[in-house]
Amino acid sequence: MAEKTVSLSQAPAGYSDWLSELKTKIHSAQQRATLAVNQELVLLYWQIGQDILTRQAQLGWGAKVIERLAHDLRTAFPDMKGFSPRNLKYMRAFAEAWPDLEFVQALLAQLPWYHQLALLDKLDNTDSRTWYAQKAIENHWSRNVLVMQIESGLHQRQGAAVTNFAATLPKPQSDLARESIKDPYRFDFLGLTEAAQEREIEHALVQHVTQFLLELGAGFAFVGRQVLIQVGDEEFFIDLLFYHLKLRCYVVIELKTGKFKPEHLGQLSFYMTAIDKQLKTEPDNATIGLLLCKSKDKVVAEYALGDKSQAMGIAEYKLQQALPDVLESNLPSIEQIERELQGEAK
Repeated sequence: MAEKTVSLSQAPAGYSDWLSELKTKIHSAQQRATLAVNQELVLLYWQIGQDILTRQAQLGWGAKVIERLAHDLRTAFPDMKGFSPRNLKYMRAFAEAWPDLEFVQALLAQLPWYHQLALLDKLDNTDSRTWYAQKAIENHWSRNVLVMQIESGLHQRQGAAVTNFAATLPKPQSDLARESIKDPYRFDFLGLTEAAQEREIEHALVQHVTQFLLELGAGFAFVGRQVLIQVGDEEFFIDLLFYHLKLRCYVVIELKTGKFKPEHLGQLSFYMTAIDKQLKTEPDNATIGLLLCKSKDKVVAEYALGDKSQAMGIAEYKLQQALPDVLESNLPSIEQIERELQGEAK
């Protein structure tokens, strides 16, 4: 029977708003359903892993029982994926790493299974796994982003910059500001070597602003590069300007390709004052400054910040190390790689 053609008359007043609300409700319901399915799957895998652990410990079953179990489960559930010997071993490792079922239900079940595998493969202690799991949930990281953050050592870098936030900002803003600043920042994605100049780095960061924002962390919104401010009859240009949505303030970032010097903070302070006087509005908090340099002496940085009344941080950034000529000459060019890939595709 042919499908009846629907005659669409002009939508009544308010219909578009109602349709938009319905779409939002449907999307939310779909997301909740997906989350519920994932939670059940993760808890099922934990229970299977716990059963394997218990029986191996109490009954003395060896490792070969996993091969047998994989075969029998795949026979019983031919349409259900996930019962390979390798995945059953992951279930066992998952239950062994997280023996507390209540914790698994409350936190880990919010993450997809492949996120769990990344935590098991890339990390070897409970504290680090818990930290990255919480951050992945908080920031809605994909598995690839989670792996990238683990491999870049985010946990060790987060909150490691030299700052004066504790002395210049009220709690809890000072804690949030400190956790928003890293040291060092990883700019490997720019493809620049240590010989790059400040303007080159600025330009590359703007060209790769999505990855730059990801490296900066949650809450940063890009305002502009080489932002013009006029003070008196003179013009000045701020390297990079951001707004932090959680801290509710502007963040001035200045780049220095050399080692940190105390006088760098004078320029940063001047720019922060200009932003406070010209851009800051009543709901905004005072501007925060971040100086990114190639290297720093931690004691010198702490001394330099000691008498500053404005909230500032000093951190290093890392670019790619230049390759030795011998190694570089042996690497294939982009054109060669493309030709190889095209050959494989034929």
